Amino acid sequence: MNTLDTFPKILRENARQYPTDIAMREKEFGIWNEFTWQDYNNRVKWLSLGLLELGIAPGDAVALLGDNRPEWVWGEVAAHAMKCYSLGVYQDSMHEEVAYLLNHGQATVVIAEDEEQCDKLLELGDEIASVKYIVYCDPRGMRKYDDKRLIDVEKVYDIGRQVEQNNAKAYDEIVEATNPDETAIYCTTSGTTSKPKIALLPGGRFVEHCEAYLRADPRKPGDNYVSVLPLPWIMEQVYAVGMSLISRQIVNFVEEQETMMADLREIGPNFVLLAPRVWENIIADVQTRMMDSTPLKQKLFKFAMDRAYKALDEGRHSKLSEWILLKALRDRLGFSFLDSAATGGAAMGPDSFRFFHAIGVPLRQLYGQTEMCGAYTVHHDNDIDYDSVGFPFDNAQIKVINPDSEGVGEIVAKTVGMFTGYLNNDKAYNEDVIDGWMHTGDAGYFKKENGHLVVIDRIKDMAKTAQGVSYSPQYIENKLKFSSFIAEAVILGNERDHLAAIVCIRFGILSKWAEQQGLSFTNYTNLSSLPEVYDKIQAEIEGVNKSLPEAQKIQKFILLYKELDADDGELTRTRKVRRGVINDKYGDIIESIYSGENAVDIDTEITFQDGSKTRIQTCLKVATLIESTNVIELDRKQAS
Repeated sequence: MNTLDTFPKILRENARQYPTDIAMREKEFGIWNEFTWQDYNNRVKWLSLGLLELGIAPGDAVALLGDNRPEWVWGEVAAHAMKCYSLGVYQDSMHEEVAYLLNHGQATVVIAEDEEQCDKLLELGDEIASVKYIVYCDPRGMRKYDDKRLIDVEKVYDIGRQVEQNNAKAYDEIVEATNPDETAIYCTTSGTTSKPKIALLPGGRFVEHCEAYLRADPRKPGDNYVSVLPLPWIMEQVYAVGMSLISRQIVNFVEEQETMMADLREIGPNFVLLAPRVWENIIADVQTRMMDSTPLKQKLFKFAMDRAYKALDEGRHSKLSEWILLKALRDRLGFSFLDSAATGGAAMGPDSFRFFHAIGVPLRQLYGQTEMCGAYTVHHDNDIDYDSVGFPFDNAQIKVINPDSEGVGEIVAKTVGMFTGYLNNDKAYNEDVIDGWMHTGDAGYFKKENGHLVVIDRIKDMAKTAQGVSYSPQYIENKLKFSSFIAEAVILGNERDHLAAIVCIRFGILSKWAEQQGLSFTNYTNLSSLPEVYDKIQAEIEGVNKSLPEAQKIQKFILLYKELDADDGELTRTRKVRRGVINDKYGDIIESIYSGENAVDIDTEITFQDGSKTRIQTCLKVATLIESTNVIELDRKQAS
């Protein structure tokens, strides 16, 4: 029987066996500060004893609000040691979101990173009545506040140290009392259709699931991992908390999101987990740098990449490409020491996958849900299928139910790490879990030739044209986003005569391109309205259209006057498109696209995160790629 079945027990054992080994690093003011397993355990010990002394009781919820920092992880493990529930809140959440989650979870204490996060909490005032303490980790700027709920984390540590001095066994007693069968984690779902639900995850199940993951993709002590995805997300919980404790890999926290790639290069991680959007940004950055290069370097890049792609398709490695480009490129990206890399949280286009494998990055696709402790499928080493999400872990079972004639149906699954319910929402749990199987709401199938699981799209997002031609919006959107000039795309066409797209430009790259073309512009809105930019994006879409069936080609598009934003409810905090919000918010634009109009007049107001507002007045061109009558006729023939 495994006695190391909760996070606090594993941490305590690591501190006993490997007290001086490095557990974490955090970059601050350009310096990497190191924390040993003994440091890690001490912080958790003093924090948990201090909070208990302050009156936080077992069964309370401990919320964590801020960027990825060691204190975030220490706070989570301390919550579990206290037999409380950890509740992660995305650091960029707006006031309303913060209030909703704190009230839904009835959090009694919030461990907040800094003044910015404390400001949110203090401005909410009595709206978060359950919160007794706001523990701040960065004291800068905090002297001007006198709210009685505020307390410096160092003060809490001091209280914990005093408790330990009075009773040396106090911490061991609470750690031994932790029960693997009890709920430890309140984890928010993505909330693509409504406010996020809170999944209840027992600590022991989380540990078991992380162990299964490590059997599928092993890590070893001393491996470096760079934590950049938000810690409230279930997969960052798996790597930065669960798997780091079990495998003793070193978790590195970057100084700022803006310094991520530079910090990552300094560490040279053995493993990285990045969201599809981040991988796509890396591709875009590489392509941007090549735009600034000399003609000779551009030719060498194309020559080396062409040979690398050819070698990849033939199942070999191009030594010449490696010498000319690939080794230096991986070093530039900080990927020189990677033995595994992963993407998850949303689908990634096969073109993006091919790019990274061509340059020698061992990227794998994950698939899972918050309710199942994150991922439960992954590509096996040397068995990568760009269209699939690989194979189930050894603790997972997957079925495709109600398949159609092509074998496509709903994916249902069960794992050891399965959640036990949604907080205060039994109805939703009973709808999602039937006879022990989680109904994911995703459409997919198993490939007959290799057994890989392929996930197509959310069932509710699968669409048909008015002529009955089925298509996956997500699949087409991912193909579009392989372009370095397209940051986001939303495919339209459900029950319409043809497909169209709302496109958001990638401002950083298109602005550089526009400067090279000698084009003048003032801001995002102005740049996106330039005729030359429309022509550029049209060429990119036409390239994608060539790879699509005739009935699924994009016939019209507009360039949106702003980026899609999670703060505006258009994306989830994990950057998934909320299609219902898009349809409601931009309904007039969508109707204009399909009504045959050539342009849409816009007069609206945008609210920024700091509360400031700006008025936008512009005219969006409706660009036509294909005359609709021809394709409508073709659609009808295919449907019949």
